[in-house]
Amino acid sequence: MAATARSVRSDVSRPAAKPQTPPRPELRLITNTKAQEQKNVFGRVLAWTRSRTAPLVHVVIAVVFLAATLIGALMLRTEMVQNSFEAQQIEQNISVLTQDVEDDQAKLDQLIASLPDKASEMGMVPQQGSVSIDLNGYKPSEGGSQQ
Repeated sequence: MAATARSVRSDVSRPAAKPQTPPRPELRLITNTKAQEQKNVFGRVLAWTRSRTAPLVHVVIAVVFLAATLIGALMLRTEMVQNSFEAQQIEQNISVLTQDVEDDQAKLDQLIASLPDKASEMGMVPQQGSVSIDLNGYKPSEGGSQQ
């Protein structure tokens, strides 16, 4: 069997190589990525949650918590507005009732003031003196009913 001979080359006999320049970057078309991202945000979120199961649970819990908080805040605000409305209605009713009481008191005062005039129109005369009875020396009669 014949063996093939190997030859050894040395770098001395070679001419100096040119310094290697970095390769030019490839050119590519850049599109409006923000507009595409805005349109595709839901798809990206959906793909992200599909690839990870634990974050999906966290996202669902966060969304449920936020929705419950929003609903709770709306219910509290509605209740506060309703209570405020009822308080305003009660204050108006109290104001009307107070005015009614004042009107009735004014009518009563007017009737009391006109009472002597009406009595004199009916032929009544005012009392001319006062009569007093002294009971200090009073003794009950013996003919009374005693048992």
